Order: sequence, then C-alpha cells, then structure tokens
Amino acid sequence: MTDRRGSDGMSRRVVLAGGAAAGAVAAGFAAAGPAAAAQSRTEAGAVAGTEAGTVAPAGNADGARVRFDRWTSWADFVSGHSEGALALPGRRLGVVIGQPIGQVSYTDPYLNTTAEYEYAVWTSPSRRLDFGATQLTAHWNAETPQGTYIKVELLASMEDGHQDTWVMGIWASGDGDIDRTSVNGQSNAYGEIDTDTWSSETGHSLRSYKLRLTLLRRVGSHASPRVWQIGATASAVPNRTTVPATTPGPATGITLNVKPYAQNIHKGQYVQYGGGGEAWCSPTSTEMVVEFWGKGPSADQLAWVDPTYADPSVDQAARFSYDYGYEGTGNWPFTCAYAATYGLDAMVVRLNSLHEVEVLIAAGFPVVTSQSFTKAENGYYASDGHLWAVIGFDANGDVIVNDPASNSDDNVYTVYPRRMFETVWLRTNYTKADGSPGYGSGGIAYLIKPHGKALPRVVDPRNPSWPSDHCED
Repeated sequence: MTDRRGSDGMSRRVVLAGGAAAGAVAAGFAAAGPAAAAQSRTEAGAVAGTEAGTVAPAGNADGARVRFDRWTSWADFVSGHSEGALALPGRRLGVVIGQPIGQVSYTDPYLNTTAEYEYAVWTSPSRRLDFGATQLTAHWNAETPQGTYIKVELLASMEDGHQDTWVMGIWASGDGDIDRTSVNGQSNAYGEIDTDTWSSETGHSLRSYKLRLTLLRRVGSHASPRVWQIGATASAVPNRTTVPATTPGPATGITLNVKPYAQNIHKGQYVQYGGGGEAWCSPTSTEMVVEFWGKGPSADQLAWVDPTYADPSVDQAARFSYDYGYEGTGNWPFTCAYAATYGLDAMVVRLNSLHEVEVLIAAGFPVVTSQSFTKAENGYYASDGHLWAVIGFDANGDVIVNDPASNSDDNVYTVYPRRMFETVWLRTNYTKADGSPGYGSGGIAYLIKPHGKALPRVVDPRNPSWPSDHCED
C-alpha cells in the first residue's frame, strides 16, 4: 500500500493506475437525495467523563483535535431527516427503505452492467465542530441482501460557508450485483477524496457536516439494505515527525488471546483481490479480531476457497473488503464494514495516544492500527503503510502485536519497543531510507466489538476518539 500527502501532511493512498478513471465513471451516479442542505441544528457534543480516579489530559500536546460521532440507535435515526427511509424501533435495527421516493439507473464500471434501482434517503443531523477539521473518514455497518446496495456521502460545510457533497463509498457486502467501490477523481479548491478519506486543501477546513445515506434496491424487489450504524471521525492533526514518549499504563502485562494469521502464506492466492496475500495486511488483521469475538464465515461461505488453502477465512476477508476502485484491500471503512457483516460494531477511529490503546486493551478490546516505517525502525522490514492487531503489552510496557507480515502463523506474535511503536503509528511525516518523504496515519485504528460490550469511557473528553455513549442503545 502506497501513501501520499494530504493538505495537512497526513498520508493517504495513491490513486492506483486506472482507479481514477474507474472512479470518475462511478461518480456519474446521480445524486439520489436533495442538494447539500443548509446546516441544521448545532449539537452540544457532550461526552462522558473519565473514569473515577483518573484525570483526562487537557488535549494533545501539539494541538491535534479529534471528534468521533455515530448514529446507531432508533433515537439517533429518527433525529435525522428521512425521505422514504424508515427507522426501525428496537435495539440495533437501524434504518431501511420504507417507501421509495424515486428511481435511478446505475452502471457498474467494473461489471459493465446497468440496472434500475429505487431508493430512499436518510440524512444525519448536522455535526458542528469546535475546531476546523482537515480530514474526515466515515464508516458504516450494514447488510445488503441480493439486489441492494448503499451510497454514503459527506455533506461538508466549510469555514467560509461553502458547501460540498462528496461520495465516501458505494458499497455492498457481496460482489454479485455491484462491485463495491470508492470514488476517486473528486476534488476542488476546498478538498478532495483520496480513496476513503476526505482531506481539505491548504487554507480551508471543515466546520460542520452531515452524512447522507442512500439505500437502493432493484426495481421490483422488496428487499432492503439495513444500516444499523453510520458515523465519522473528523480530525485536525498537525505535521508531526515524533510524539512525546509515554510511560506504561493500565494494560501492562496483559495479552489478549487473539488467534494469529499470517498474510504471506496466502501469497499468490486470488491475486484479483489486490495482488494476493502479501498485500492483505488489513483484512488479515481484521479477521483476527473478528474471530477473537467468536464470529467469522461459515463453511458454506468459505466453499468458494480452494480447499487446499490454509486459513481460508483470510481469503474471505480479502475478497469481501476489496475496493474495486482503489484496486486493493486497504480501504479502511470497507474493511470495517466487512467485519460488521458478522453482527459486530466496526469503526474507523483516530486515537490520540498509545495510552488510549492501553485503556482499550485493559478493557478487553484488541485494536488494529495503521503505521508506516523504515526497516531500521521496524527491525525486520519496511512498509509505506501496514496494519497489524495490537493484542497486549508486556511487563516492560512494550507493545505486543499479531503482525500478519509473517510467513507462518507461528511467527505472527511480535513484541515491538514501545517508543518505536508510538512514533511510527502516531506521526504524520518521516524520511524513508532513500531520503524520500514518507507519510504516516496519525493514529488511525479499527475498533471492532460486539454491540453489547460497553467500551471504556473516553480518555480525553475534549477529543473523543471512540463512542462516548457506552453502547447502551
């Protein structure tokens, strides 16, 4: 996976050859809802306090800001604006097509098929930020029966009142009706979409936003997509080549029992999904966490995989997180959406510090993190962008990961020095061994969990990086 610099120095993926052209075709999908509406009510954005006996930091030392928001309960969905969409009363039932409001033709640029769909639209309440965001990544948890799919859009309001609509993804859990895709080729003077992340252009920032969800089904069908969670992480992280060192915290000496999977044993398998196992760090890490929670594909779902292949669930994860526009398996929201198809809550988050990872591990939650590094830093290999599963901390506070970049499952368990880990994960910029610039994720992670398992309270209420509602909906 290759990275490129955003307007604030943050990294994201390069538009692969052919991806931009295909994305431009996908962008021709007609907007199914109204034009970006004027900003609605302002939300107070209150978050839960810290655990008794702890003191939350006043904020990131370098002024970085983060805000996570999601809509997942019946009350959340009825607070939005529905045009033919129906919020289902009950725990975690989500929103579906109630009464379609129109029809649209969609031509899949990868399957080369055209079909007619009817649709309904749900738009979130406005989220006003108390800072100017320079990046936003959305996520969604959904099921899409045969003949259905969803489109997710960002309705952005900028610092000067300018408004834009950005397609964040066209998605289906399967690959029989449409091929899920990001939509590259979207850019203007205010920002751009790079695969799965919106970034502002220099001098501009996001001050409020809505998420618009379009639910689509084949004309004549009575099936409906069902979305039970949709949300986003908005952030403003300044350029950083290092971060302050932290001391070992509450997860010291804790290791979670996460089954190891090696991506490299899948080298050469199903190369149509991003080049084969050597490129499958994101789905491999995600599958480890999915199965930690006792979920995963059934024997019937795995029937398509060559029976001679070991760990076939990794092949499954790669196929069903693959982004046909990006031409890879590293789309953050798509990978989380795959995890959610097993009934889990799966979110793209931006964490503020390694301490927050420790809080999550201590509470029993493994965390998938995204980082880049040189061989000298890692000690084994270099990567412009790699994901692994953090599963614990040793007695010295060093970080225990299941690193999928291994040639056997037995070699996945790895301990990385604490200082090395927090630097390569939290920074935004570094210099590669050849002297060229490299870019880091700035703290991106996947948080995957059962809906009924409550998260710990947010560590920094000013910068809430995961849900503050304790999942009691």
